[in-house]
Amino acid sequence: MTLLKYNSGLSNLENRSFSNFLDRFFNESFANVNKQVQSFSPQVDVAESKDEFELSVAVPGMKKSDFKIDITDGRLVISGERKFEEKKEEKNFHSVETHYGSFQRSFYLPENIKEDKVEASYEDGILKLVIPKEEKKELKKTIQIK
Repeated sequence: MTLLKYNSGLSNLENRSFSNFLDRFFNESFANVNKQVQSFSPQVDVAESKDEFELSVAVPGMKKSDFKIDITDGRLVISGERKFEEKKEEKNFHSVETHYGSFQRSFYLPENIKEDKVEASYEDGILKLVIPKEEKKELKKTIQIK
């Protein structure tokens, strides 16, 4: 049994032709596998509590050494690369939906964070960054009208 991914992006004319569907499936599904340089954008959840910000980046199948995290001038940059590794055993891929290649996500940080206290961990395919806030700085200021 072969499972085919439903693609709602097909126009009505293309939906009518099963032959066109098969052509697109076999011509486009494997085009991404053989590209050496490709990019993708992993999904990121950003949460805030009273004491910290927390970013969770969904990047399964990577190693800790595949990531680079920098903070420069109040900008957090998370980058990395997921490589497609074909093993020696013969396999015929019918579909590859996992994204491979390099990625970079950037976030402007507020002024009230402790840049030197940022912690990162990677577990179960989630890169988690904990960014503590400074207690003294307050970003909200009420301005009195004169």
